[in-house]
Amino acid sequence: MSGKLTIKKLSRMIGHSLFHPAMTDDEITAGCQLANKYDIAAVCVKPRHLSITAGLLNNTDIRVCTVVGFPHGKSAVTIHSEETENAILSGASEIDLVINISKVISGEWSGIEKEIDHINKITVFNGAVLKVILENEYLTDEQIIHLCEICSKINVAFIGISAGFGFVKPEKELHRYKDALDHRLGLMHRYLHPDVQIKVTGGVCTFEDLLRVRSLGVTRVGTTDTQAILEEAQRRLDGFIA
Repeated sequence: MSGKLTIKKLSRMIGHSLFHPAMTDDEITAGCQLANKYDIAAVCVKPRHLSITAGLLNNTDIRVCTVVGFPHGKSAVTIHSEETENAILSGASEIDLVINISKVISGEWSGIEKEIDHINKITVFNGAVLKVILENEYLTDEQIIHLCEICSKINVAFIGISAGFGFVKPEKELHRYKDALDHRLGLMHRYLHPDVQIKVTGGVCTFEDLLRVRSLGVTRVGTTDTQAILEEAQRRLDGFIA
């Protein structure tokens, strides 16, 4: 990622996450207003809030993202297909497909590849973007490498490190988590085709976090801390704002 670092470059990395189970329509509206204020890349919501989000972000460059197979990819492929088609009809322009974690651990690679390919074809045909979400904390390095190879072969737009709803990390374990995150990002960057971008959800809470993952090849982050990150970026990058 070459060139002068600007607020614009950082804001266009961010997908603002609005996933809390108790979130109201008013809170979705406030989140979309925040997204407009900072001109971020995307707003990520559950399917129930797609229509309102698409309406609020109409006539902007901000993309509408939702999840399929959330949070552990456990539904049948036919259900994931219907979820994808319904999401796009409701205004989604980005689909985050959570892979079936147990199938990966069981080594059911043929079925996993067929599902990713099928969902990717639906999204591309409808002018949307697919992000394949791995939930890396459950997986070995070898499994992650295999998934990177599959996603590269299919040429998905993004591969994501987590749905953000895996294990809860106590404060004392955050340093170990970041070390593991950096290792996995390096692994993904090494085995993914250059055209496949990397998304991180979870663990990016500060301006420094954003710079750190950016330096490791990440082009999209999912976070609830959008305002704090970009306000700190504006303070730190004063005079370098695009």
